Parts: sequence; structure tokens; C-alpha cells
Amino acid sequence: MRFPLSRREMIARAGACLAATGLASAASEAEKDTSPNDPSPAEPFRYCLNTGTIRGQNLSLADEVDVAARAGYRGIEPWISKIREYAAGGGSLTDMKKRIADRGLAVESAIGFARWIYDTPVEQKAGLEEFRRDVELVAAIGGLRIAAPPVGVTGQEDRDLAKIARCYRAVLEMGREMGVVPQLELWGPSKTLCRLGEVAYVTVEAAHPDACSVLDVYHIYKGGSDFAGLAAMNGRRMHVFHMNDYPSDPPRETINDSHRVMPGDGVAPLGSILRDLRAIGFRGVLSLELFNQDYWKLDALEVAKTGLGKMRRVVESALADTG
Repeated sequence: MRFPLSRREMIARAGACLAATGLASAASEAEKDTSPNDPSPAEPFRYCLNTGTIRGQNLSLADEVDVAARAGYRGIEPWISKIREYAAGGGSLTDMKKRIADRGLAVESAIGFARWIYDTPVEQKAGLEEFRRDVELVAAIGGLRIAAPPVGVTGQEDRDLAKIARCYRAVLEMGREMGVVPQLELWGPSKTLCRLGEVAYVTVEAAHPDACSVLDVYHIYKGGSDFAGLAAMNGRRMHVFHMNDYPSDPPRETINDSHRVMPGDGVAPLGSILRDLRAIGFRGVLSLELFNQDYWKLDALEVAKTGLGKMRRVVESALADTG
């Protein structure tokens, strides 16, 4: 028996429909929008290392940068905590920016946990101040974007998505002033912004030219959305996509971040995911993000190289027969 949709479900589904508006033209434009540094048609994505993948090795920020470069990545996605730790230890952010550039890397995004979704003026002031501090750190090392996950509301259901959209617009305006784009992040274990339709709704209703989302294979699965929903998203409004895989066991209800595995080593439908990403106009970076403690026991460079090789293989396999 199918019961009537809740208000939350109706809003989320409506959001997915809204995100599809103009999709065909966006995908067509993406095919024409090229530059000398763009990937080839056969390999339409760039590759990035989210440093959470080697977080357990307890490297310095400088060493994480070197690992990413030596492994062959073109991008890096550091954590705000590591940037802050580096600066607190006397490190020069200007020097770090140069180090990253000299190694041929771009800071495609950064991972922070500022509480930007607020209910009261006091929460708004504190959250925006924290977010500004994080954005300043990212900008200082030449970063392009920062993740904006639903920190602080993960245990709350039926949040007003229209209000969240207004909060998101506020941080987008802040980011525009500072040259760093906040990306709305889907979190599967959260009770808010855990589904594709919710993320689509907020990015549309923020009504801002920089509104965009950062999605993740594991988080989409954990949050309960069908991967087929990616076909209704606007790939031109996605710059970073977190790559990983997950095993068949434990089940969705009990799986957690630590169970993520290398792309191709699990049961996620990576082939259809990658084909849908290309079809909707996504030409951004695939960023390897894992929190598997077994990988943390290994040499960081070995893990980074292995991850890059596996990402490239799943992309090649997914797109080999599609032209």
C-alpha cells in the first residue's frame, strides 16, 4: 500500500524536477566548453585526492600535498583542520599556496564543518563568522571551493528546506566576496539534506549563480536515494564528485564511513553513475574520499596511487562503449 507523500517527500521530489530544467542545453554546452587543460572526450573528468583518504597516516599538510602530486593527481581537497594546524604551527599560507601550485595541483575544494544552517540571529552570527574564517584559510592557499555539509542539523527531520536555501544563499554571497564557492553537500547519515531531491531543491531555491552541490557515491547510497536520480541533476552545477565504493555487507542501515572501499572493489553501480554524470554535463573532478582504517595502515603514497589507478579504470570501463 502506498501512503500519501509527506510534505518533506513532496518538496524533495519537486526539487529534483526543478533541477532538471534546462538540462539538455546544459549538457550540450558542456561538450563545447573546452580549454587546453580540459580532459579528453574519452576521459572527461579530472582526478583529485581528498586527504581524508590518507588521514590516518597523520601526515603534515605539506606531506599530503607532496603525496597527491607524486601519485599523479591534478587536484587536492584538504581538510580545514589541517590548514589551520599548519598555520598555527607557524607555516606560511602564502608559501603553501606556492608549494601546491609548484607541484601542479589545484585546491579544488576543502572540507570544513562550520554550522552555517541557523535558526536564531545568534546562531547566524556565530555560524557565518566560523564559515568566514574557514573560507579565508581556503582562499589563502588558492582554494576554489569549500564543502557546506548540514553540520548541526543532522539529527533533525522535516527541516524547512526553503529556510535552508536562504542560509545557503548567505554563505554563497560571502564566498563570492572572497573568491571561494560553497558547495552544498549531501550527507547520507543525516536526517536533513540526505537525499538528492532535497539538495536539488535547496540549490534551486537559493537562486544564486554560484549555487552548486557536491555529491558522493557512499552518501547517496546511505541516504536512500536511487542513483537513477542523478540523471535529473544539473551537472554544470557540480564541480566535485566524491568517488568511493561500498560492499554488499553490512546493509545500508548499518553501513558507515569506515566501510568505504576503493572504486571498483565494491557493489556500487559506478558504470551507470559515471555515464549519467557525463550525460548531465558534469566535467569536474572525481575526488577520492575514503575513511577506511585498513588503508590508513598502508603507505600513503601507495594508497593514493592505487586509488587513482582504480578511478581511471572504472571511468575507462564505464565509458568505453559509449563513445
